[in-house]
Amino acid sequence: MLAFKRNHALKTSSATIVDYDAGNIRSVQRACAAVGIDARVSSSPEALLAADRLIFPGVGTAESAMQILRQRGLDEALLQFFDTGRPLLGICLGLQVVLDRTEEGQETGLGIVQGDCLKFQLADPQFKVPQIGWNQVELKNAHPMLRNISSGDEFYFVHSYYARPTNQENVLAVTTFGDIAFASIIGKQNLFATQFHLEKSGRLGLALLSSFASWDGAAC
Repeated sequence: MLAFKRNHALKTSSATIVDYDAGNIRSVQRACAAVGIDARVSSSPEALLAADRLIFPGVGTAESAMQILRQRGLDEALLQFFDTGRPLLGICLGLQVVLDRTEEGQETGLGIVQGDCLKFQLADPQFKVPQIGWNQVELKNAHPMLRNISSGDEFYFVHSYYARPTNQENVLAVTTFGDIAFASIIGKQNLFATQFHLEKSGRLGLALLSSFASWDGAAC
């Protein structure tokens, strides 16, 4: 069983957390510390491009997030960082805005992964939007970051929109909410992104962060 109680015994890795006023940064930073990642927070494009690995978290709306990213030049920094091949981790909103388009406003996404971000439209009224709480993942494609994760494992979700990548090879895991099965983990080259919150998902969320600490960015 994986355990992360004594972070002083862990080998330290470094990462930079993208700061674009999208919340939950400190909780992500604390989770990183628990698995031995020395995570610094920055809103500087230069600091992002100099990072060993990037963590791109976020809560809120995709439209406002993309507006802030573009105003600060962080959109180009993220795209340039992706092109370096170094590991890039997206969390929640950080998954949604790597897609081409979103139904949440008029802003386009970063376009790293082809596809759309859609609003939940559920047939069964007992399922309330946003989805808030624990839900299972079903693994679809193999990936080095998933070595400690199995189908049926549960993670913590808070979201009203979901990803629909164009290419199924980018879908690493799906989750079912009501009558919709959506991509809850996506990946492309050195990008790995989760719709759920790693920092709120207990032992398994920390297991993924621990894998990110040693991941070299290769998809296989």
